[in-house]
Amino acid sequence: MSLPSVTRRLLPLGLVFLTTGIATAVVGPFVGLFLSTAVDATPVQVTFFLMVSSLSGVTMSWAIGRISDRRPMRRTLLIIAAIAGCAGTGLTAVVRDYWVLLALTATATAIAGSLFPQSFAYARQVLQRDDPARAAMGISTLRTVFSVAWVGGPSLAAALLATGGFQYVFGAASVTYLIAALVAIRWLPEVEAPAASHDGRQVSGKVPRVLFVILAGFVLLQTAMVLGVQALPLYLSAELGGSVGDAGLLLGLCAALEIPLMLGFGWLSTRVPLRLIIIGGTACAVIYHVLTVTAGSVWMLAVAQIPNALFIAATSGLGISYVQDLMPRFPGRATTMFTNTFPIGNILAAPLFGLAQQYGFRLAYLMNLILVVLGLILLVVARPRTAPEPPVPGADVPEKVAEQAQ
Repeated sequence: MSLPSVTRRLLPLGLVFLTTGIATAVVGPFVGLFLSTAVDATPVQVTFFLMVSSLSGVTMSWAIGRISDRRPMRRTLLIIAAIAGCAGTGLTAVVRDYWVLLALTATATAIAGSLFPQSFAYARQVLQRDDPARAAMGISTLRTVFSVAWVGGPSLAAALLATGGFQYVFGAASVTYLIAALVAIRWLPEVEAPAASHDGRQVSGKVPRVLFVILAGFVLLQTAMVLGVQALPLYLSAELGGSVGDAGLLLGLCAALEIPLMLGFGWLSTRVPLRLIIIGGTACAVIYHVLTVTAGSVWMLAVAQIPNALFIAATSGLGISYVQDLMPRFPGRATTMFTNTFPIGNILAAPLFGLAQQYGFRLAYLMNLILVVLGLILLVVARPRTAPEPPVPGADVPEKVAEQAQ
């Protein structure tokens, strides 16, 4: 298939990414506030709700990821996930009973969480079959679309919150999920089951041992990323004499830098092995946390956003392709394993944030420095095997693609 044909296929998928990104960006930052103010949940209830949300999302995405690789139904799963997101956020706009909301987050919201990894798995199949040399670049570009949604999503949510309260916030998320479902129904064709062989038999889905080491490294990096964002406003105000507004400016600066860097790393991935780019990005995380731990003023943290953006762009933009390359017959499972490092990082960051509250928020970045150093070590020692797995049926994948994971 020609490049324009691939582009036409990925354009509607890009719209799915944009709408999904907006839905999660308008809701995600305000869940705690919603539970505390609109639902009157206690701190213990809020903590329990967030833990259930993360654990159910991991479980549901894992189960759906396994199914998606063995049946020709990935488009159907995208539609189901989008509709679940539409129903879940739509009901949340009007429901204020804590236990009903908890049931929604463990079911509809958890199913909707699979939309993100399944969209990447769908894109991987299209690119690996039709334009394999640019697979990593295409994935990185789509990840950039999701980042663009997060640049404006929280500000949109704040405006909706001021205008009509949480009904408008969750209502807007419901509408965007509905748009994603309609786009998938109208423009996304079904793709084959990548784990099936030519004679219809299923291929073994054994996970390479080295992948567990790589995923452990990514979990450490995600934990540091989450803890760093959570601690930033308090670190600035308590340690550096800054304000919450300064934290917003720094986070916005980092996000603005990430977008062109993700596109640049996507282009670079066609020339340099993914493993080297990701290791280089993780080394930037070490630099960022050294600068943050030793920072004496807000402007030093502003400068530190350069290596921070390099770190996030490399690991978040290309990490998906790196893991997918290790299990090319199972893009659904591979993508889900990578994206599940995010909620696992959220869970692990919670007790570390409690320690930082107790002993000072500079400690948060010292702990992060230890985490990213350990993550870097794991990614360096984890060397994928040279011989690639068999490619997706029907795809003539060049040797260069197999080398991307090296």
